[in-house]
Amino acid sequence: MDRGAVMVKFAMHRHPSGGVRVYAMEVTMRNHKPIHCCSFAALALFTSLAIAQPKHEPDVPYVPTTQEAVKAMLKLADVKPSDIVYDLGCGDGRIVIAAAKEYGAHGVGIDINPERIAEAKENANKAGVEKLVHFEENDLFDADIHEATVVTLFLLNSVNEKLRPKLWKDLKPGTRVVSNTFGMGDWKPDKELNVGDPVEGFSLSRKLFLWTIPQRNDK
Repeated sequence: MDRGAVMVKFAMHRHPSGGVRVYAMEVTMRNHKPIHCCSFAALALFTSLAIAQPKHEPDVPYVPTTQEAVKAMLKLADVKPSDIVYDLGCGDGRIVIAAAKEYGAHGVGIDINPERIAEAKENANKAGVEKLVHFEENDLFDADIHEATVVTLFLLNSVNEKLRPKLWKDLKPGTRVVSNTFGMGDWKPDKELNVGDPVEGFSLSRKLFLWTIPQRNDK
């Protein structure tokens, strides 16, 4: 048999959720009729493609926080070793990794993109803080964040405002919330901080906002 004369064809269907379903595979060898293999074999071969797809399009594009802003956000939040820092839309994990490495805090990163989660885990291993941090593939609006004592954000004004009811409901009073660049509508921050020198035409990672979750009035 000429092993170099094998052709493989896959029939794939992209699901609206973003996953890829392989439902047939055809193998053709020179001078042989096509062989239709079971869908299970094809599906196993393409599992990695399906896993690599986010559940849905992210709410914001991925733009990493600058390292200067990472340090400033953690300082603005007054992070301590006893804190649990949640980064909603964690990207490559740099904020919670820095919180663990520089302050000894525990951290949780939430991101809907499995590629970012894989990258964040790899970065945590390289930094030697994998025992202090955890990364979860999830929608930030669905994530369980009640253990957080610090929450960091780099989203959009509209997403921050949509997220605000969840922050007030799920977070304990006194939890600090720090946002990179974007505000929270009519919820006025406790503090604002400029990062670095202004750069013409570039405004991201240049301004930070700090809020504290207020006491609840359940009466």
